[in-house]
Formats: sequence, C-alpha cells, structure tokens
Amino acid sequence: MPLLVVALVARFTELLELRQPYDLLTSGWVITALAILLIIETLADKVPAIDTANDILQTAVRPTAGAILFAAQSNAIGDIHPVLALILGLIVAGGVHLGKASFRPAVTAVTGGTLNPVVSFAEDILALIVTLLSVTIPLMLLIVALLLTIALISMTRPRESVPRL
Repeated sequence: MPLLVVALVARFTELLELRQPYDLLTSGWVITALAILLIIETLADKVPAIDTANDILQTAVRPTAGAILFAAQSNAIGDIHPVLALILGLIVAGGVHLGKASFRPAVTAVTGGTLNPVVSFAEDILALIVTLLSVTIPLMLLIVALLLTIALISMTRPRESVPRL
C-alpha cells in the first residue's frame, strides 16, 4: 500500500517529487502492478492460514518495499546518502513486518481465525494513515514508523511470568 500511495501522490499531485530512478514508480504500468498486488495481498490477508502463508512470502517483499520507499523519499527529509536511506527503510519496514508476522499467528490461535479480517482491516487503515502522514509530513514517517516498530516488538516479546503468592 505505501508504494502505491506514494506512486499515486507523486504522479497526480505536486506534494511529492521522486528522483531518478524512483520516478519509475509513477509509470502507469508500475501503478497498475502495485494496485493488483495490493488487491491480492489485501484479500489474502483476510483469510486465516492464507494470511500466515502471505506473511511468510512477504518477508522479503515488505522490507524491500520499505527500503525503496524510504530511499525514494529521502530528498523529502533531507539530503541523506541513498545507502543510508535504504538501510533505514529496510530496518523500519522489516521491524513492522516482523511485528505483524509475529502477532498475526497469535490472533489466529486465540480467536480461531475469526478476528483475522478485523485485525487485517485495522492494519490496512493504520498503513494508509501512516503512509498519508509520511507524504504530507515527511518527518512523521520516521517518527511514527519507529514508534510502531518499538510497540510491535514490545508486544511480541515473551513476557516474564510473575510468581504468584
């Protein structure tokens, strides 16, 4: 979703200008492919078991997309080296993906998969909000993504059991 939103905003508004080679994201073919992939992922993410398989498949895709997205917008938050931008995007998107991929099987196990569509829809809305914030207020991307990563990691860490008296 973030790549598609950035591609659409860059193509149809003046809010965002992508440098080469990232301006290829504004191509009609790329936008169509991203839209099709978003539809497939959105539908797959709503079905228990398929969503887990989708998360496994997306382990390489989501962090890579985050790295591309961060590098593509690096001119919006300052002139940072492209390699640093790629690394930061990889870390942030990888952390968010790790949290999601760790959290979803727990939701499936606890609810028998009945809440998966609800959780998936909430994730979709959150992704859209964060993406729109990052396009309109670029520094918010870094702040919100880091906070989300920290929150997701803290939610997925095993808790120490407190001895009962």
